[in-house]
Amino acid sequence: MNAFKATQLLASKSMVGLPTSILASSNLRTSFVRSVPACTRQVHLQLHKEDRKGVVNPDFFKVPEELLNEVHPKPIRNDFISQKLTSADLEKLDIGLTKHREPITFGDKVALTVVKSLRIPADLFFRKKYLHRAVALETVAAVPGMVGAVIRHLRSLRKMKHDGGWITHLLHEAENERMHLLTWMKVCQPTLLERMLVTAVQGVFFNCFFLFYLFTPKTAHRIVGYLEEEAVISYTGFLKEIDEGRIEDKPAPQIAVDYWNLQKSATLRDVVLAVRADEALHRDTNHHFSDRITLKQEDLREEISRSGMLHVAQQQEQAMSRNMDVEDGKASKWA
Repeated sequence: MNAFKATQLLASKSMVGLPTSILASSNLRTSFVRSVPACTRQVHLQLHKEDRKGVVNPDFFKVPEELLNEVHPKPIRNDFISQKLTSADLEKLDIGLTKHREPITFGDKVALTVVKSLRIPADLFFRKKYLHRAVALETVAAVPGMVGAVIRHLRSLRKMKHDGGWITHLLHEAENERMHLLTWMKVCQPTLLERMLVTAVQGVFFNCFFLFYLFTPKTAHRIVGYLEEEAVISYTGFLKEIDEGRIEDKPAPQIAVDYWNLQKSATLRDVVLAVRADEALHRDTNHHFSDRITLKQEDLREEISRSGMLHVAQQQEQAMSRNMDVEDGKASKWA
């Protein structure tokens, strides 16, 4: 039915039942004739809409082929990419188990104090519940890398220059911590109270760390370095609980086997070893980032100058010497 016939039909139906005297009225005839073009447009539009019903443009719902490609997150350590590691291989990884960065500047001391203060409530709340501690730890540990990457991304856009390679590394760090969380979620489920605590802590930590990174990125990275030192200590305690039989050494979840390229026979203990190795790398990386900012050599595409490395090494030796003198003084006092 075309628009003209539809208009005639509408007009004839609308006049049924009207008195002859009203139909004969010149005023009504005039107003009706004037209204016909508007009615025609409305009916035509309605018919056009009805004709479009059931007609779907396939381009609207076509999924880009790139989104269909499988994306597999890559582990952050090269050790897990080259080969499938056995339990013995994981044990032999050189992660610097007792490595500790001595605080030198005032910012370093602030960072260490902040981290030590954060550990106190965590120890009181979780105690020996290492699986639940790991879940809570990773929800917070995945924040700094993302915050740093966002801030540096925006800075790179404002200054219209390369970021020096930081954004990629920081995003990879955040993704790695998120994979830790997804792995632990396959092993245990946090309680409602723990979920509420995580939500509150994450919100506070995100905003505080964001401000820290805006005003003093050097101290922000030092905080992360010290946080990762504590993470290495926590996962070492986790291993002890497994070895002593207080935590069951279950088969490793498939997500862990795929991500860290582990043997099919891998167990929970192997996963803890792999996660601890990742945390050790984050520790070293963030301390390195803080040093680069101090030396004003932030382009990761360039090596740190020899003089810069010697300067950092000398400062560390002096700090360690001072701390040893303080400890000796305390020991002689109590002797």
